[in-house]
Amino acid sequence: MTKVVVLSMIKLGDDMLVNFIDMLNKAKQNKYAVPHFNINDLEWTKYILEECEELKVPVILGVSEGACKYMGGFNTIYGMVTGLMKDLNITIPVCLHVDHGQSFELCKSAIDAGFTSVMIDASKHKLEENIRITKEVVDYAHKHNVSVEAEVGHIGGTEDNISAEAMNATLEDCLTMYNETGIDSLAPALGSVHGVYKGEPNLDFERMSQINEALPIPLVLHGASGIPGDKIEKAIASGTSKINVNTDFQIVWAEAVRKKLDEDKEVYDPRKVIGAGEQAIKEKIKEKVALFKTRLD
Repeated sequence: MTKVVVLSMIKLGDDMLVNFIDMLNKAKQNKYAVPHFNINDLEWTKYILEECEELKVPVILGVSEGACKYMGGFNTIYGMVTGLMKDLNITIPVCLHVDHGQSFELCKSAIDAGFTSVMIDASKHKLEENIRITKEVVDYAHKHNVSVEAEVGHIGGTEDNISAEAMNATLEDCLTMYNETGIDSLAPALGSVHGVYKGEPNLDFERMSQINEALPIPLVLHGASGIPGDKIEKAIASGTSKINVNTDFQIVWAEAVRKKLDEDKEVYDPRKVIGAGEQAIKEKIKEKVALFKTRLD
C-alpha cells in the first residue's frame, strides 16, 4: 500500500502543533526515540513543555481517556496546550496525541477539537474488527492531516483502571494491520505492560526487529516505565521510535509531594503542594531524553 501525507504541521496562529509523522520517521531513520509523555493536568503540561524546550527535543503529549475526563474534555486540553505554547514561547515540535482511544467516536471528537494525532486501540477485538475500526479512524484522521497509531496484540497491565491480559503480536497480524489500514505507526504488544512491573520485563526483541524490518512505519513501545535502560536501548536498536512514559512521572511526583507535606505541616496553598513535584518530573524528563537519545534533526 502506498500512502502520502503531504503536510506534517498544522498552523495555530503564531504556534505550531504537528502530527508525529515527520518526527518519528526521522527517529526511525536515525535510531533514536521520541518521548511520549502523558499529561494529567496543567502543571504537568507546563513542566514537560518547559523542560523539552530547554533540552531542544520534540515531544508527544499523550492524553488518555481518563485524563481527558479529569481535565474537562478535548477542547479544554487543546486550548490549554496551545495557550501554554504561546505564553511559554515554545519553539520545539509538539504533537498532541490521544493515548489508547477506545472508539472511532472518541478519536473523532479529539480530531475535531484540534488534536494532531490519535491512537485507536481496538486491540480488545478480534483482528478483523480491530482493522475495521482502525481503518475508519485512519480515513477520517488523514483527511485532517492527523497521524494514527494502532495496536496489535494486547499490552498487559492496568492504565486508567482499564486492565488487560498480555498477548504478543505476530508479524503476520502486524503486516495485515498496516496493509489494510494505512496507519502511521504501530504499537505491537511484545511483552511490556502498563503500570508497575511485577518482576523483570520480558520483551521479544527478535520479533520487534522482524516487525521493524517488514514495516516502513515506526514502532511504539508502551509501558516503558520500569523497563531497565539497557532494554530500552535494545528496543530502540530494534526499531522502536516512540516510547510512552507515564507511571515513572506519577511515582516521582507523588514522592516529592508526600515529602513536602511531611516536612511542611502548615502548607495549604495548592500551588505549593502540586509544585513540589516540578523538579522531580523535570529530572525524570532529562533522564528519559538522554536514554532515548532524542534530538532535533
